[in-house]
Amino acid sequence: MAALQTFKASAQLQDGVQVKATARQFEMIIDEPKSLGGTDTGMNPVEALLASLGACQSIVARVYAPKFGVNLQGFSVDVEGDLDLDGFFNRSEVRPGYSDIRYTFRIKTDSPQDKVEAFVSFLESKCPVGDTIANPVNMKLDRIIIEE
Repeated sequence: MAALQTFKASAQLQDGVQVKATARQFEMIIDEPKSLGGTDTGMNPVEALLASLGACQSIVARVYAPKFGVNLQGFSVDVEGDLDLDGFFNRSEVRPGYSDIRYTFRIKTDSPQDKVEAFVSFLESKCPVGDTIANPVNMKLDRIIIEE
């Protein structure tokens, strides 16, 4: 049996630039700050991407810490990224996405530094969101459905 699993999400444009994103039975409002034409009712898509990275790294940390003998008493991630808005607004030829993403792990533990460093190195290699951001993905439009 293959381990390949397909995950699905949907995004439905609401008023203005507000979007209702759904996956399984969960819902999240994504919006833009007022400075970018939104109503500031939720994270914007690029903030949600950063939050997804931090959440994924946190989950991987929880799952793998015991296997590395790391006593994980607390774990959080601060994530930030640089994005040139001229790319999104089509004002220059720069890419519209992030050029750089940086993160800081805050780990509360009494485990020795060498164990923590080995654990962190492994954690970084196993985070699906981090891997997806760092490596090319086969992304294509599947179809266009015109509704009347």
